[in-house]
Amino acid sequence: MLNRLDLLRIFLAASACTSFREAAARLGVSPQVVTRAVRELEEQLRETLFYRNTRRVQITTFGQSFVARAQAALAGVDGLFGEASMSDDAMGLVRITAPSALGRCYVQPILMELMARHPGLIADLRLSDAPSAVVDEQIDVGVRVGAIGDNRFVARAIGPLPVWTVASPALIERVGEPKNLKDLEALPVTCLIDPASGRPWPWMFRGERHFQPAAPAFVTNDTSVEIEAACAGIGFSQCTEYLIRPYVQRGQLVRLLPRLDPEPWKLTVYRPQRGPVSRRVRVVFDELVARLPVATLRG
Repeated sequence: MLNRLDLLRIFLAASACTSFREAAARLGVSPQVVTRAVRELEEQLRETLFYRNTRRVQITTFGQSFVARAQAALAGVDGLFGEASMSDDAMGLVRITAPSALGRCYVQPILMELMARHPGLIADLRLSDAPSAVVDEQIDVGVRVGAIGDNRFVARAIGPLPVWTVASPALIERVGEPKNLKDLEALPVTCLIDPASGRPWPWMFRGERHFQPAAPAFVTNDTSVEIEAACAGIGFSQCTEYLIRPYVQRGQLVRLLPRLDPEPWKLTVYRPQRGPVSRRVRVVFDELVARLPVATLRG
C-alpha cells in the first residue's frame, strides 16, 4: 500500500494527463500502479476522481476541486524541508547491475561522470554475465542484453546490439576464410560459457540457424578474454559489435559472413517496480537510458 503523499503525487500526475498510461510514463511506473493508486485514493475519499473508458480518462468535478487541495498539501509538506527541498536531492546509494564487458566499457564511465555532477550520489556497480536476482539483491537499476519479460520491472529497450563473426588476419591466412556456415563449422572457434548450464553458448545466425561447437579451440566465461583470444588467432569468434568494433577498425580483427549475422540483440535498462521512484534512482535510470545507446553506437 502506498502512503498518502505518494497517492497525492500520482493523482496530480494523472490529473495532468489524458490517460493513466501517460501518467505512468511520466512517473516511471507501470499503468497498474497509477490505476491502483487512484482507486485507493477514491476509496479513502469515498468519491470518484476520474471517469474511465478504454481510450482515455476524464477527471470529475470533485477531482478538479481536489487538485488544488492536493497541490497545496504537497507544497506544505515540501516547505517543511526548507532549503533541502530546493537542493539537488540525487543523493544516496544506487545499486546497479550490468554485464561485465558492457559495464566496464560503457556503464562505468557514464556513472563516473554522473557522480561528478551529483557529489552526493553513490554508485554500487555489480558486474556479472549471469542475470542478477535484482529483487533479492536489492538492485535499483539493471542493464541487460535481451528483453525483460517480467512485469515486476519497468524496462526500456534502448537500442539494437548487432552480433558479428570475426577472426584475426593471421588466422584467416593460416586456415582460410569461411564462405558459408558449413565452412565455419569445420574451423577452430572460441566460445563463451553459459553460466546457467556450464556449456558453451551456441552460435546464432540469420534465419534462426545456429550451431553448437563440439570442440571449441578456446572457452571462457569473460567476453574481454574471448576477444583477446580472437586477436591472438586462436579461433573464429562471434561477439556483440560494440565490443569488437575498435579491434576491427584497428585491423586486429576482420568481420566475416555479414549476410549471416543474426538479428540484433536488444539492450535494455530496467528497474524493479516499487511505486514512485526516488530521485537518485531516477537520475541513474534516465542517464543510462539516454546515454548508453549513443555510447555503444560510437564505441
